[in-house]
Amino acid sequence: MIFQPHNSSSRSDAAALARRRSAPNVYDLIAFAILAALIVLLARGAADMRAPSELLSTSPVTLDIANLPEYALRTTLRMFAAIIVSLIFTFTVATLAAKSRRAEMVIIPALDILQSVPVLGFLTFTVTFFLGLFPGSQLGAECASIFAIFTAQAWNMAFSFYQSLRTVPHDLDEVSRGFGLSAWQRFWRLEAPFAAPGLIWNTMMSMSGGWFFVVASEAITVGNTTVQLPGIGSWLALAIDKQDFKAVAWAVLAMGILILLYDQLLFRPVVAWADKFRFEQTASQEKPRSWVYDILRRAHLVRTFTLPFSWVWRQTMMLRLRRGARAASEPTAANQRISRIIDYLWLALVIVVAIWGATQVLFYLRETLGWSDVVEAFSGGLVTLLRVVILIAIASLIWVPIGVWIGLRPAVAERVQPLAQFLAAFPANVLFPFAVVAIVATGANPTIWLSPLMVLGTQWYILFNVIAGASAFPSDLKEAAGVFKIRSWSWWKNVMLPGIFPYYITGALTASGGSWNASIVAEVASWGNTKLEAFGLGSYIAKATDAGDFPRVVLGIAVMSLLVTLFNRVLWRPLYVFAERRMRLD
Repeated sequence: MIFQPHNSSSRSDAAALARRRSAPNVYDLIAFAILAALIVLLARGAADMRAPSELLSTSPVTLDIANLPEYALRTTLRMFAAIIVSLIFTFTVATLAAKSRRAEMVIIPALDILQSVPVLGFLTFTVTFFLGLFPGSQLGAECASIFAIFTAQAWNMAFSFYQSLRTVPHDLDEVSRGFGLSAWQRFWRLEAPFAAPGLIWNTMMSMSGGWFFVVASEAITVGNTTVQLPGIGSWLALAIDKQDFKAVAWAVLAMGILILLYDQLLFRPVVAWADKFRFEQTASQEKPRSWVYDILRRAHLVRTFTLPFSWVWRQTMMLRLRRGARAASEPTAANQRISRIIDYLWLALVIVVAIWGATQVLFYLRETLGWSDVVEAFSGGLVTLLRVVILIAIASLIWVPIGVWIGLRPAVAERVQPLAQFLAAFPANVLFPFAVVAIVATGANPTIWLSPLMVLGTQWYILFNVIAGASAFPSDLKEAAGVFKIRSWSWWKNVMLPGIFPYYITGALTASGGSWNASIVAEVASWGNTKLEAFGLGSYIAKATDAGDFPRVVLGIAVMSLLVTLFNRVLWRPLYVFAERRMRLD
């Protein structure tokens, strides 16, 4: 044995190194400056949201350029409040649907219906409720606006997370069970990380999708109730009403700046952080980068201050919330029979409740409307369905190859991401004036040429999900395809399309529902006093909402829900099951 004398200098060097690692540096200064600015802006916006409601009439929205920064702040806070609620909704509802057969019977059809219900369909019934909940305060109108934005964001994220949880590789799940991880631990250590890349890209898409409906969510008109909250959406509505192209351009510029800011400050760091959750056996050759993420990693004080929170979070994720020994054991034949009986009873209860709800709607409509209204609504619904099918097919042919090309190149995705978010966020309302002017000048048929406006905001669901699928595609599989020299159509058929298929189905499903939602603003376009209308269910609901005609609003929403549910059951659900069973990366 060799004994060495105690080396005090090595201890002092280690202590000095520890002090240097905990000492503040220039990165701490930058990080705290950004954090302080965000806190000040948040406090200012929150105070404005609680202002008295009388200010909405005494200080109405104007096109004064000096007010645009404040409007931009108010809109951004609403968007982020809605995205936080959407994340909570996603982690609870989508997880419940993925883990419980009985919950899935109710949740998935409900999501199919809810994603197709137009934003104005929700506003028709929620504005009065929220205004009465906070009388005398703008907070009621703010909650109504946030809820409307939430309805444009949540469904896409929920479907993405549900799809990811249902396609977790079996071998990883078996390994986690072999290590004795409880359901809670498997969720945070395996399932949520596996779903993270797709959820992050869909969160970005949902953020942009909220911009698409920002005009409807801030400039609210339901019957005799009119609420115009300060924001970019209200600015755009006023600019379009006054035919002010300059004000429209200022609003678009403000949107572009905001999207670039929150992309660089939030989404790009999150994408770089989530790259470690990619499912692959070889290291990725290219990794997404973020200057904000690099600053946070190099900031000493930030790391020191976040250590307690990190420790609490790690301990929370590793809690052993397991069932009892009897529940965790293999089910017996008797237990299986009881479970099947409970499933049948639950299904019967769901069917009875659905029939009861349908009969209540039918009784209400029979007392207020006639068969001619039903025929008109169904005829418009079939026309809108035809538009949706054609537009989704065209968008798929265009954006699937482009999305794969971008997703396989992280450096390109890093540059394209802000542009894609801006294009996805670009409100179709801004293009309505050009469409109206062009259709009037050429004498074209509005029923045909207003249709492309439906897919302008929803086609990006396909692009973002395909990018997410290609980005998460394992590097080892790409290298294997290169070794075997798989090229051209064989590469698409046998390698890439199966790899991205579950993500594409999620994107196409949400794009389909979003197109139904967008029909309410795309089938009725106006510019000043010139108004064009395309025959369809969207225009039917829009006219009924403007007139405060609640029976026809109910009829339109019921017809849309029925058609969307049937279409999803016939096409998208079987493809979902096929992707879950045959296209898993096992």
